[in-house]
Amino acid sequence: MSGSEVHFWPDDKKISVRPGTTLLDAGRKAKVHIRTRCDGKAACLMCKVKVSDPSGLAPMNVNERLKLGTQADEGFRLACQARVNGTVQVTVPEDPLKAAIRAQLARQAEDDDLF
Repeated sequence: MSGSEVHFWPDDKKISVRPGTTLLDAGRKAKVHIRTRCDGKAACLMCKVKVSDPSGLAPMNVNERLKLGTQADEGFRLACQARVNGTVQVTVPEDPLKAAIRAQLARQAEDDDLF
């Protein structure tokens, strides 16, 4: 099988998939958690990922471009819509709830250091 390689960050996981596989499906195969509520129907916009070089992906369809707006120009893609056709590096943003908890724990640690 001639595969396309997807490298997920910050998990540092690589997987080889068939061309045409969505980033969401590649993430599932690699056991990388990409948030989604609509199960890949481009309705919830939770599966946004950042791609540094989009040449390893099929061009963005009109629906994806409209949903992402200006974020499309910043390298964001919807993992449920972006189809792999080469080698690609993908950064999966931290879950907002986990980020909030991590920030709160950091603040508490700073406060504990004061006393």
